[in-house]
Amino acid sequence: MKVLGISPLDKDATASLVEDGRVLFAAGEERFSRVKQHAGFPGRAIAAALEATGTAPEEIDVVAYPFLTWEQEARLIEKAFADEARFAREFSPRDLQAQLAEAEKRVPHRTAEIHGLKDPNERMEKSLAKRLFYRLAGGTPAVSREVAARLSRQWAARAIEDHRKWNVELDAELAKLGLADKLQRCEHHLSHAGNAYHASGFDRALIVTIDGYGSGLAGSISLGEGGKIKRLHNLRFPYSLGSFYEMVTSSLGFHPDRHAGKVVGLAAYGDPAVLSDVLRARFSEEGGDVRIFENLNVHFSRHLSTRFPKIDLAAAWQYVLEEVAKKLVHHWVRETGCGNLVLSGGVTANVKMNQRLHEVDGVEALFVYPNMGDGGCGTGYALHLCREAGFEPEPFSTAYLGPEYSDDQIRAVLDAQGLAYTAPDDLPAEVARRIHDGQVVARFGGRMEYGPRALGNRSILYHAREPEVNHWLNKRLGRTEFMPFAPVTLWEARERCYEHLAGAEHAAEFMTVTFDCTSWMRESCPAAVHVDGTARPQLVKRDVNPVYYDILTEYEKLSGIPCLINTSFNMHEEPIVCTPEDAVRAFLLGHLDVLAIGPFLVPNPEGETGSRSTGSAALAGAHA
Repeated sequence: MKVLGISPLDKDATASLVEDGRVLFAAGEERFSRVKQHAGFPGRAIAAALEATGTAPEEIDVVAYPFLTWEQEARLIEKAFADEARFAREFSPRDLQAQLAEAEKRVPHRTAEIHGLKDPNERMEKSLAKRLFYRLAGGTPAVSREVAARLSRQWAARAIEDHRKWNVELDAELAKLGLADKLQRCEHHLSHAGNAYHASGFDRALIVTIDGYGSGLAGSISLGEGGKIKRLHNLRFPYSLGSFYEMVTSSLGFHPDRHAGKVVGLAAYGDPAVLSDVLRARFSEEGGDVRIFENLNVHFSRHLSTRFPKIDLAAAWQYVLEEVAKKLVHHWVRETGCGNLVLSGGVTANVKMNQRLHEVDGVEALFVYPNMGDGGCGTGYALHLCREAGFEPEPFSTAYLGPEYSDDQIRAVLDAQGLAYTAPDDLPAEVARRIHDGQVVARFGGRMEYGPRALGNRSILYHAREPEVNHWLNKRLGRTEFMPFAPVTLWEARERCYEHLAGAEHAAEFMTVTFDCTSWMRESCPAAVHVDGTARPQLVKRDVNPVYYDILTEYEKLSGIPCLINTSFNMHEEPIVCTPEDAVRAFLLGHLDVLAIGPFLVPNPEGETGSRSTGSAALAGAHA
């Protein structure tokens, strides 16, 4: 049974080909189009999947799409907002301005520098007119209720029109491939539950999905057992933890779909006690359910962003997200008696939240689907359909599911660019030596990673010995980040570096959860440890990625350290590189020291660039 999985077209469009429960190929359209979070039909990714697997369109049995028809979605959206209107009438909010006056007394005086901020207590700077408007629209009950209702109506109208638009495009493009009559649709959160459960390897698991919106919902609770998924509870939209976090991301001046990770990093510098009680007062939580008052009223968080330090907003939102999610998971762990927790949905890209969920009493093991956002949904529904047809889905052991390029293809690109290169007898040892000597190495090899994380095949590598690297390399790569680079660590050294790993080691192979660092790790790899003492590692095994593993092994021989910094290899605000041409372009424009591409080693034609003094703002890896 061959299933073509197509993710939602509204952003991060992705295609996957699944045969009898095994994912043969999966990649995002953005990698081929070079448009970040590509919206629209993933025609290039589908073509790549068919070519890589030698599949003709007529061999496809089913096309899996993780949304209902636009008319069905429209009815679910309208029903969701009718429910919200009733909740808003019944909810009794506390006196917000009195709460904020008390909160302002809790703001501490700070002097310690935070790189990326002009001042540790920096607030959003807005005109007087905007500040007054935010206070009215987000903080004055008589006005905010009407504004919130209007914003909900606007959201509904846009969403319904978007569903109609993408349905038309999906039907038209599938017809061109002769696949229109093979389309099957599902309720969105079934696809998230499907990828989390079927890829986890657990026979019995509590499945929690949390995102912005999907088929009238903002999340779901299910029990997976014996290959079957039983829905236990729906988390209704618009009481969405995804929307909750998007509001503060936007209000802090970041792109809500791309930069939530900046808020996660920024939160560690702030004090959640300043504003957390203000936020919790807007939540209604009982019986394993969550509802949030005026959740889509962005003017509430904008109002707070002009009155309170950015770091305290970030800290409060992150803390409340963690606490609400912990309470939710704890309830359903008790209800089901199941200690295996599997996660999917865009909110579960929040690695700090995932750490807290791993620590919940009763949770014994954790798995987070590697492509947890909507880009992973087509694969999830495809796996589910295979299981329904009697095929056992294959658990994920790797996310290297994209295209790969032969040595001859790579050599042709290097020759066309007139680049000098060598083919070392022991490439891992040579790469390790150069990193040990302080050079920044870009690595391109093997199959491209599926999902948002760079996992070594499309990565920039550097040693983690000097904490200053987070400032000079981010500046060189044109970034503003508040979380350090992520470390890649040899599997055998994991317990030397991280605490409380038990049950989440497999999740850590995909860089989806943070851990507290050991004292040895904090001392030996300060560049990879955040201010709160955590890191988000990728644990690597030799049988999963031999060349990558051997680079680490050779580096450990030289340094005694089994970790390197791994950050993604891509141009500023572009997707991770896909082809050899992309890699060479990024390498040259980014003024990196060395490109390890396939079996070849390419020194920068300008010579060693000088790690601290020279560089370009042209290149920026997305610190996903």
